Amino acid sequence: MLPNELRAEKVGHLAEALPLGVRDAGFERLVGRIDTGPIHHGNQIQLFFRGEEAFASVLQAIEDATQEILLETYILRDDATGRKLLGLLGGAAARGVKVRVLADAYGSWTTKRAFWREMQGLGIEARLFHPFWSHLRRFLFRDHRKIIAIDRRISFTGGMNVANEYGSSRHNKNASWRDTHVRVEGPTAWEMALVFSEGWERSGGASLHLPPLSLTDASGARTLVLDSRPGRGHGETAAVLAALVAASRKRLWITNSYFAPNRTAIRLLGHAAQRGVDVRLLLQGRSDMPWVRHAGHGNFPDLLASGVRIFEYQSAILHAKTLVVDDYVSVVGSSNLDFRSFYFNAECNVLIFDDATGRTMAQTFQEDLGQSIEMQLEAWNQRPLAHRFGDALARCLSPLF
Repeated sequence: MLPNELRAEKVGHLAEALPLGVRDAGFERLVGRIDTGPIHHGNQIQLFFRGEEAFASVLQAIEDATQEILLETYILRDDATGRKLLGLLGGAAARGVKVRVLADAYGSWTTKRAFWREMQGLGIEARLFHPFWSHLRRFLFRDHRKIIAIDRRISFTGGMNVANEYGSSRHNKNASWRDTHVRVEGPTAWEMALVFSEGWERSGGASLHLPPLSLTDASGARTLVLDSRPGRGHGETAAVLAALVAASRKRLWITNSYFAPNRTAIRLLGHAAQRGVDVRLLLQGRSDMPWVRHAGHGNFPDLLASGVRIFEYQSAILHAKTLVVDDYVSVVGSSNLDFRSFYFNAECNVLIFDDATGRTMAQTFQEDLGQSIEMQLEAWNQRPLAHRFGDALARCLSPLF
């Protein structure tokens, strides 16, 4: 249980008081008080904003694996992308690599049993998270993480599932999705394996018996893994995000696919804008879940009135879940800013302290704005009555989405 002063609705007072904001040494100490996991030093970061580049890096890492491959995903589909992955995982198992795959039963519900049987026949251990027939009471609790940990040395996380739509290029006119993923080489991979083991054991898998990690002060990016599952970690993730908002000094740029936050988040974002921070939200313009988009629309008047700038992405279905503060601290992961991600889902995000990563995130955000439409308060307040009604209804029902 978090102390009262460290909860999302309170921690902003501590973060806002830091003289240098997110660059203040006290910010890392504050984050360390909220989430007691280690801050890992000496990581090498590579960002991916195009699906085919992310999957090429993942597949190469799988081909190079020598000991262990751990893959956890919300969606694993039996399509061309899933088949290619299956072939490489099978090849790794054949050469003696221990391969474990965990997929969410609901997210992967269209994948037939024959696919999982084929996977097991190749020597791959595979499990489904909360199958309907054995976890009916826990139906709402889903595994939304996207993790790959290889040899406890290389890890991937972000918004991309294993399916064709996540592997298409955002520069291709026929592409339907725009997402962000990150490759982290270094001690963070050990903790990604630890996060995987939690879901694996919850799904009936045998313990991975991870030995303790020896912490080092090697040069490279510093990271903190923010993971959560129902009943643990959601409060800590929310509090770290609240601290980031309050510690921002110049820019707070958020990209999020399913935006339906609570009133505390709306208040914190508005307060940051009123302090003079350049707060921008990049959200879905084209959506695969229109009701969630409507729920977010219900918050636009308050946000716009407080000075938050809102953009809707037009070129593809936006699926990324990222944040960058003052071109220095970045967050890449699986959490949406909605009720489900902070109450029902197991999630994984990585907090990155690194100037080069922050600059790349900010540059990409600006490029995405070139393919977006900015919302204006006066025009927004004149939207049709039916749109207003849909927004209000979706906002009330957002906890069910």
